[in-house]
Amino acid sequence: MSRPDRTAVVLVAAGRGLRAGAGGPKQYRTIGGQTVIHRAMQAFCEHPQVFAVQPVLHPDDTVMFHEAVSGLRHQTPAHGGATRQASVHAGLEALVDRKPDIVLIHDAARPFVTAAVISRAIEAAGRTGAAVPTIAVTDTIKLVGDSGNVEATPERARLRIAQTPQAFKFDVILEAHRRAARDGRSDFTDDAALAEWAGLTVATFEGDPANMKLTTPEDFLREEARLGAALGDIRTGTGYDVHAFGDGDHVMICGIRVPHNRGFLAHSDGDVGLHALVDAILGALADGDIGSHFPPSDNKWKGASSDRFLKYAVDRVSARGGRIANLEVTMICERPKIGPLRDVMRGRIAEITGLDISRVAVKATTSERLGFTGREEGIAATASATIRLPWDSEGRDNEGRSD
Repeated sequence: MSRPDRTAVVLVAAGRGLRAGAGGPKQYRTIGGQTVIHRAMQAFCEHPQVFAVQPVLHPDDTVMFHEAVSGLRHQTPAHGGATRQASVHAGLEALVDRKPDIVLIHDAARPFVTAAVISRAIEAAGRTGAAVPTIAVTDTIKLVGDSGNVEATPERARLRIAQTPQAFKFDVILEAHRRAARDGRSDFTDDAALAEWAGLTVATFEGDPANMKLTTPEDFLREEARLGAALGDIRTGTGYDVHAFGDGDHVMICGIRVPHNRGFLAHSDGDVGLHALVDAILGALADGDIGSHFPPSDNKWKGASSDRFLKYAVDRVSARGGRIANLEVTMICERPKIGPLRDVMRGRIAEITGLDISRVAVKATTSERLGFTGREEGIAATASATIRLPWDSEGRDNEGRSD
């Protein structure tokens, strides 16, 4: 029985993206709360037919890259060249030792590639040896000369817009790139054009209109609006937690170790702020509460750091295709004083959740010496979370529940 084709990916991310305006290389900017390059890369990393993802970077972007794609599997990045063509060639050479049968070449500035397009690319390359995704042209196209006058109107029915990932038998496209380098040809704008020059027949397969390349500031604005409209199921959840003081020399509050003359009596680390946030997120998801997911009767959570609980709740939102829009927590205590540590706590919550700090609020109040908090017997916390989940065309969220 023959083995299935081994498919690798070259992810081209060495460009500067100057047409996208200020803000650094466009592949490292965020869209929909996630970096462009993470979105572009994740689809390949999670595809069951892809065994290796080879990023190609600008040498100055290494630190940015690793921060942007944390948690995704990939090959050691290769350094790109002065042109896209040179960068692709560098990525192909970096894959030689992995011996792929098929290679997909994708622009990191196309963050909305789907698993279906990737599957079609792999199938087309295996069948034809060279293939590109295309979509039909819906507007009339004019060929305009240097004078600004129309010189011709091409037949629209035969025109297509080319996308990536472009798919090839690995050895064939590698040799085409090597030949172009030997011949001093560095002017090809995509790999299909280079393959045509090398004498290959390039087939096409169905692309995806959503698989657009982000090029201008307007592209980012439009796609942010589209993503926001898609996440139209807006949910709000609330949380509450309380822990009594016991022996100790510190307390954990919102992920920060705070020196104090008492400690918390708790099964885990007793972080009331993070516990309240976890309950708020789970409440917005209608997904139980912290006790149902991390029961105090389970000894494996004894002394556990509460950042694990908060990260888990955030991952539950991501698994539903959603985003967290805002987190707010209010501490109710006489001491320790929260005000001097407020921004440190906000920063820690932002770090755990992956949110921008502007989406995290930490507040504090007292109970005017009333009740158990007023007597300094413990600390309470309330929290709220606003999340956005996708709706399908029939008004159900992605667990199939109806409005």
